[in-house]
Amino acid sequence: MSRNSSVESQPNPSILWILLLLSLAFLGLIFESGLAEMVKDWELDEYSHGYMIPMVALYIIWQKQQQLPAVTQSGAWLGVLGTLLGLMAFFLGEMATVYEVVQYGFLLCVASVFLSFFGWRPMLIVWVAFAYLIFMVPLPQFVYKALSSELQLISSSLGVYVIRLFDISVYLEGNVIDLGSYQLQVVEACSGLRYLFPLMSFGFLIAYLFKAPFWQRALLFLSTVPITVLMNSFRIGVIGVTVEYWGIEMAEGFLHDFEGWVVFMGCLGVLAVEMMILHKLSRSTLPLWDRVDLDIPENIIKLSDFNIGWKTQRPFIASLILISVALLGTQFLESREEIAPARTEFKNFPLYNHKWLGREGSIEDNVLGALKLTDYLMADYKIKSSPLPVNFYIAYYQSQRQGAAIHSPRTCIPGGGWEFDGLSQKIIPDVKHMSGVPLEVNRVLIRKDQSAQIVYYWFEQRGRNITNEYEAKWYVFWDSLMDNRTDGALVRVVVPVPDIANIDKSEQLGIKFIQDFYPLIPDYIPGKKL
Repeated sequence: MSRNSSVESQPNPSILWILLLLSLAFLGLIFESGLAEMVKDWELDEYSHGYMIPMVALYIIWQKQQQLPAVTQSGAWLGVLGTLLGLMAFFLGEMATVYEVVQYGFLLCVASVFLSFFGWRPMLIVWVAFAYLIFMVPLPQFVYKALSSELQLISSSLGVYVIRLFDISVYLEGNVIDLGSYQLQVVEACSGLRYLFPLMSFGFLIAYLFKAPFWQRALLFLSTVPITVLMNSFRIGVIGVTVEYWGIEMAEGFLHDFEGWVVFMGCLGVLAVEMMILHKLSRSTLPLWDRVDLDIPENIIKLSDFNIGWKTQRPFIASLILISVALLGTQFLESREEIAPARTEFKNFPLYNHKWLGREGSIEDNVLGALKLTDYLMADYKIKSSPLPVNFYIAYYQSQRQGAAIHSPRTCIPGGGWEFDGLSQKIIPDVKHMSGVPLEVNRVLIRKDQSAQIVYYWFEQRGRNITNEYEAKWYVFWDSLMDNRTDGALVRVVVPVPDIANIDKSEQLGIKFIQDFYPLIPDYIPGKKL
């Protein structure tokens, strides 16, 4: 009698399924801003495949559903730890508005909730579904920019090789293809990333479904990178050839976009041919189609098939408690607004200083749109003691959130055809940084054909003198967390080197310019103290 009373007093285990759905709904509310940014990025060509990723992941789980009830016993406590780490990633990423951290935290939470509810053995069956979700998260901006710049240069070089196969005279300068009568610039949109990300996600799925040895499946996935690069380079070459014979309209509008679709379909075709070759090498007696795991479950499982209970699913209850507490904690973040320090605009920056006379320049609107900066100074200065001009450029960002980030010269300069010839750090004599330490800058010699220039650059980051790009990224995150600020600037000084044998003259001119102009900078770039 007491035994029956004890059983009747326990809550119905079916309520656990409702709580599971509730936990996922809570996660959606917690990570709403990060997920909204991710969906916004899916509107871009590079990430347009993102809409399909969750559906494919659900299909993978649905395909394996019949295996799950028999192995589901008790939840795993490691899932609770994973949920905690994912929620920590949310708070850190949300406070710094680094949405990629928020988005990866969401994926970790979803996988961890599954692990805490179903346990290890079910996770080992469907882990691919959770791994596949990674393809729907956009890359961090600084990784994307660096990768795009490299692919632009590689695709330009290979594209020029294709053009020369047609006996066409062509000259390559960085990512600019000069056909004589026309110039084609391989811009960021032509880097090939809009093919690479969708093709990698498709290659990963095909490799998973392909019933073959591991090395063949790994090769199938990894080959998506060279396939994309080669096919994109071939497209650039074909555009160059068609422009040469039929005019610049072949590189614009509908034809340009249509060629992109043709190339992507070509990439899929190459992947299919590779899959057929691997099938032939394996000497399997099965047809290729039968080696692709598209089996549909014969029966649909019922929730009652799972042997779950309040004791065995205690790790999930702990995860749900953490998620509920985090949902309450999001109220704190809603009232947090980024500080925008007061500063003097660059339109007031003097064009005459210490006998230097400057002439202000400008940046094209399309370039400004890509840079996403708040304010900038671009000017050429000269002094009577030297015939050489000094180019002075400052890019100020009031906020380095939501995709706005400083573009490092290490990724931008090579796009103009310049090659780095040594990079070092240099202390500028007799100049104190606003923080009180000696001013340290990056110093690099760049070359293009017979031309050479000395470039000095550094990052002004909320009172910090920084020369390393990744250190600057870290302090953007840290200062956003601690001070609720992400403002900062890139400062760059460029001096021509007409005669490499007399490079010291250019060096002295650049140092003198920094010595004369750095004292003005703190009025235009906010320091640590507001």
